[in-house]
Amino acid sequence: MLIVQKYGGTSVGSLERIEKVARRVARSKDDGNELVVVVSAMSGETNKLIEYAHHFSRTPSKREMDILLSSGERVTASLLAIALQEMGYDAIAMTGRQAGIKTDDSHTYARIESIKTEALTRELEKGRIVIVAGFQGISESGNVTTLGRGGSDLSAVALAGALKADACEIYSDVDGIYTTDPRIEPKARKLDFISYDEMLELSSLGAKVLQNRSVELAKKMGVRIVAKSSFSDSEGTIIAQEDEKMEAVLVSGIALDKNQARVSLRDLPDRPGIAAEIFDRLAKEQINVDMIIQNASREGMTNLGFTVPQSELARAAKVIESTGHKIGSADYDENVCKVSVVGVGMKSHSGIAAEAFKALASNNINIEMISTSEIKISMIIDEKFGELAVRVLHEVYELDK
Repeated sequence: MLIVQKYGGTSVGSLERIEKVARRVARSKDDGNELVVVVSAMSGETNKLIEYAHHFSRTPSKREMDILLSSGERVTASLLAIALQEMGYDAIAMTGRQAGIKTDDSHTYARIESIKTEALTRELEKGRIVIVAGFQGISESGNVTTLGRGGSDLSAVALAGALKADACEIYSDVDGIYTTDPRIEPKARKLDFISYDEMLELSSLGAKVLQNRSVELAKKMGVRIVAKSSFSDSEGTIIAQEDEKMEAVLVSGIALDKNQARVSLRDLPDRPGIAAEIFDRLAKEQINVDMIIQNASREGMTNLGFTVPQSELARAAKVIESTGHKIGSADYDENVCKVSVVGVGMKSHSGIAAEAFKALASNNINIEMISTSEIKISMIIDEKFGELAVRVLHEVYELDK
């Protein structure tokens, strides 16, 4: 079998942990597998490099930042290769460029455009374990680029797809995907299977196990992911195309996102183009708008509410104040959170939303905004009730069973 394995920053967080990863990789090689191993920087290393840059500049060049930040993964890759060589295994470390990962020119958040697998294939044919520095590639103009936070997941999935690997194993400090955060609900249960769409929703809504761009790419390329722990030998969770077994489950998980803020615009002139202009300006400032609610017009005026990430609220307020339109009032609330119910079973079952609303109401939790899709219900509530809401919903959908 050809297997792509990816090890996150916590898994390679120290020399001792890199040695343990080397032993795990060696066992897989001994089982007769061909291996490409993608690694992140050691935990804390990327933040340290960012601090170094900010010592000299508050706004360092994105091009130079890419060269700087990509070094963390190269350090890990070479150390793991050295560890394996010392154990008697033929291993070679490669940068993203050497592995053939081509990207666009968007520094610090590049997109993979293609992967030329010839160099990787040559090394695999020699029987070598190939260690690839994740999170990075090379642009058409020859510049080093990085793929954004969590980009090593993206590197692993892209390589697995390009090589037509039999499996893509993503190792972190958790042993799979849970029905919700076990730190909030101790009864949270590890899932054996979850669909791409469910995982995409959960990772977009606050679950941190997998980067959402990597899940999106896995779905597009048909890469079967297994999320596992590098600290145990448990089976992990399979992320794959949904099947009848998955669809029989009404709800797969509950997500909580505390990085939310609500904007309420009251007495806004109700005429064509006003909302378009506001959201266009927010988009140009790269402010991500999530849930949107507009009330019916009354006497030529309307109310408009939407949410943005808490970290972007100050910039959003500036944009709104600069529109020049007469707004009766603009309120900003950072003390909110988003709780979401996710499950492919919602497509074919009714009453899922009603159960959520009833459960929250019985616990005196007021819902301020609601957004739905085919497989998701998201609700904005007071932040102080966020964790209680997660536990209540986890219980009402019997996710511990």
